[in-house]
Amino acid sequence: MAFYALIMAGGVGTRLWPLSRRDRPKQALKLVGDRTMFEHAIDRIAPIFQPEEIFVVTGAEHVGSLAAQAPELPLENYIVEPEGRGTAPAIGLGALHLLRNDPDAVMAVLTADHFITDVPQFRQVLTAAAEVAEDGHLVTLGIKPSSPSTGYGYIKQGESLAEVDGFTAFRAERFTEKPSAETAVHMVESGEYSWNSGMFIWRVDRIMEEFERQMDEFYTQLAEVQATLGTPGYKPTLDRVWPQVTKQTIDYGVMEGAADVAVIPVDIGWSDVGSWASLLELLPADEDGNTVVGPHVGIDTHGTLVFNRDGKRLVATIGVQDLIIVDTEDALLVCPKEREQEVREMVQLLRSEERNGYL
Repeated sequence: MAFYALIMAGGVGTRLWPLSRRDRPKQALKLVGDRTMFEHAIDRIAPIFQPEEIFVVTGAEHVGSLAAQAPELPLENYIVEPEGRGTAPAIGLGALHLLRNDPDAVMAVLTADHFITDVPQFRQVLTAAAEVAEDGHLVTLGIKPSSPSTGYGYIKQGESLAEVDGFTAFRAERFTEKPSAETAVHMVESGEYSWNSGMFIWRVDRIMEEFERQMDEFYTQLAEVQATLGTPGYKPTLDRVWPQVTKQTIDYGVMEGAADVAVIPVDIGWSDVGSWASLLELLPADEDGNTVVGPHVGIDTHGTLVFNRDGKRLVATIGVQDLIIVDTEDALLVCPKEREQEVREMVQLLRSEERNGYL
């Protein structure tokens, strides 16, 4: 079996503003430890894949930064999207390149900006999932819910399909995107649902079949690009076709209506690190419940995140509680923990006021 990894590394991570910017996206940040999120992503899979078996889908503006972080990857393994069109087109473009390498390839679709604490189990489930995928199943990794979160999609587990190396693959009966709080509680209590991690393992020919069946217009566009692979006409064709591609996620575009989907539930210490609150769950807190990165001194300060990695100035706090404070060279964020989801709205406000220097 030829097994390849396709890492999606095109996002910016607006909910991690002001640290995350267009020229310093989430995957380039050192949020946990002294490695960037992209370096963590490569480290996790290095024992499974040789460098030439790891492909990265990203924008042209990010290639230089990513290549500097992982110089062992061949430069030609960076697949450049002219512009972001969502996860479905990104995966489709990656699949074209892998198909050219090996028509029988199995691909693991992974992300550059998630964090996993149980790396050994993650590696084990990837290899087990590849075996399940060889039989034609579209495999998704489900995450055992730690709470009835309304911020994730859920996958309902059906009948057992296979047992591989201690992991059970179930038929995926239904995808539910970001349910209400009441529904989420019911799902978690039933024990029949997993969070949708956004990580997938499948044969390249199978995902191409689903693109043809469910996203036929996009499949036609892919075929036009595919005809030019390895020729001087590739980039001009891609640049012409890609802006016409409809934006779509892989969940809505393919997975919800796909034939023969399997889910493997795992508990691997997964986090999408999608917001400052999620980072709080990964970093240690002191005896006052404060999570501090960088220079800080506090009096009567409790339950507060201070992220000051650059450390060019001291952050001092007096009599505050349950705040998020993020200090960067040109912007300072201060907000209550319970309103940290509004960071995205702040980014939209800056964009609408054309304060592009802060984006």
